[in-house]
Amino acid sequence: MGKKSLVWDLPLRIFHWLFAVSILASWYTSEQEGEMVNIHMQLGYFILGLVIFRLVWGFVGAKHSRFSQFFPTPSRIKTYIAKSNSADHTHYAGHNPLGSLMVFLMIVLVLLQAISGLFINDDIFSSGPYYGTLSEEMGKVMKYIHHNAFDFMIIAMALHIAAIVYYKFYKKIDLVTPMITGKKPAADIKSEDVIPHSKMLIGIVLAIAIAAFIYWLVIINAPVEESFYY
Repeated sequence: MGKKSLVWDLPLRIFHWLFAVSILASWYTSEQEGEMVNIHMQLGYFILGLVIFRLVWGFVGAKHSRFSQFFPTPSRIKTYIAKSNSADHTHYAGHNPLGSLMVFLMIVLVLLQAISGLFINDDIFSSGPYYGTLSEEMGKVMKYIHHNAFDFMIIAMALHIAAIVYYKFYKKIDLVTPMITGKKPAADIKSEDVIPHSKMLIGIVLAIAIAAFIYWLVIINAPVEESFYY
């Protein structure tokens, strides 16, 4: 096996896999009843924390985690598509422009899903911590978003998996293993694209701060006196 270089920092990799597992668990628990509803709500808070972490990490994280490195401008997307099957196509150490679109799409969809969940109830026995704080019309909007955004998330995830399979078997590029190990073949990476470390201390401090914020948001600051997610 050839030498490999670090390109994906550990906080990003942890986020990626926790995000995937949490979304699947949230989908499963949304289809259940009883205690599973409470778990679904708690997963929603956890996912909201994950998304906030990713948003901040997009500015303070290691090189390939930063939004400035992979923001999908029209020119980047156009150039990537035009050269994708040519001999002089660009090798991306981090996200390619189409992959970047998926990153931002998922962040927006999941953020909508998580935030809307704070303001709705299930018409049976559980309520989000901010249920009743909005007007009736806005409450209906939040409920509509929460009940429909996930359909788009499913489509986005299916496209993401299809892209992984396409790159694996058609382009012969493994996207999964690097997101586990953090490393890619050194031969495919420019020296300036190698990251020296994962910024773990910053990641840990940020995770603790966000966990405290989520606790404040859904427990301390919540105006609902009685709710079933405790």
